[in-house]
Amino acid sequence: MFNKRNFAIAAAALTLTATLAGCSTKSAEGTSDDWKTIEKQAKKEGKIASVGMPDTWANWIGTWQDIKSKYGIAHTDTDMSSTQELQKFKRAKSSDSPDIGDIGLNVAPTAVQQKLVTPYKTKYWKEIPSWAKDKKGYYSAGYSGSMVFITDTKNVKASDAPKSWADLASGKYKVSLGDVATAAQAQYAVLTAAYANGGSEDNVEPGLKYFAKMHAKKRLSTVDATVQNLQKGEIQVSVMWDFNALNYAHQIDAKRFKITVPTDGTVTSGYTEIINKNAAHPNAAKLARDFILSDQGQINLAKGYARPIRSSVKLPADVKKKLLPQSDYKKVFHVKSNDVWNKATVKLGQQWQNEVLGAK
Repeated sequence: MFNKRNFAIAAAALTLTATLAGCSTKSAEGTSDDWKTIEKQAKKEGKIASVGMPDTWANWIGTWQDIKSKYGIAHTDTDMSSTQELQKFKRAKSSDSPDIGDIGLNVAPTAVQQKLVTPYKTKYWKEIPSWAKDKKGYYSAGYSGSMVFITDTKNVKASDAPKSWADLASGKYKVSLGDVATAAQAQYAVLTAAYANGGSEDNVEPGLKYFAKMHAKKRLSTVDATVQNLQKGEIQVSVMWDFNALNYAHQIDAKRFKITVPTDGTVTSGYTEIINKNAAHPNAAKLARDFILSDQGQINLAKGYARPIRSSVKLPADVKKKLLPQSDYKKVFHVKSNDVWNKATVKLGQQWQNEVLGAK
């Protein structure tokens, strides 16, 4: 699978890069926030180029098709990781700059710090939870994800599938996380284990200690939990985003996998659609962000197993069935500061190497 699926983010490289490749054009920054003007100018632009928003991810194809049908705006995408998206924003000339990208909330502060994005709050701003947006409008999540366990019942009895972090710690099966140094999904797994054991984004030590004990028992698997590896039966239990788990399970055989939300705590975070300040089609980018947050845009994301960020949206019954019941999310943690978490991820890879893999 491409690295977008693996949520690869070299946070250290991003945070340590202070010098920007200069672009004189600031097209997105100079555009109007008036909806009628945006719509009129977006239709004139007639195109939008995204990065990290491919057809197969969270059903983006549904949104791009709707935007083309409703506004006559053609779409192209280049799939890439959050790191690569920001590098692309930084290096591209204004004539071929991507207009919009989809990055993890934990990376969004870097985009703001490096002055790569322009603010636009959309008409749905007040409905976005405070944890999922920047006060000035530089970013706001379009959808959320929560950490869950996915168990392959061909390898582990359904009755032994973990329902909590306490269960996971006492199990006899191997657990797959992914690369904690570069994969945001794996980093959020560590963060969630920390929260469930009294920690936070400001104190990930409880999560590192949790997995160090697991490593000492030789229970950490080095096999990455891609859809291919799941299909081949090479995964016993993995920790991942709920929308990835649901998507993978339905691609293979939904009855084969048991997906559980840890009862002693899950972290819910999100992905934000950022607008390049040097966008070649700035009005189309603003229009897309608005549509993504509209009722239809939110329903499109839910069709791709992503949970809408706007809780007021009423999902059709057949779409609602694609998601886990809200009642499964018994104890939810939100990152209080994406800036603090962003900085923590820079050190997490080395901490994992020293304190988990190096533990005896």
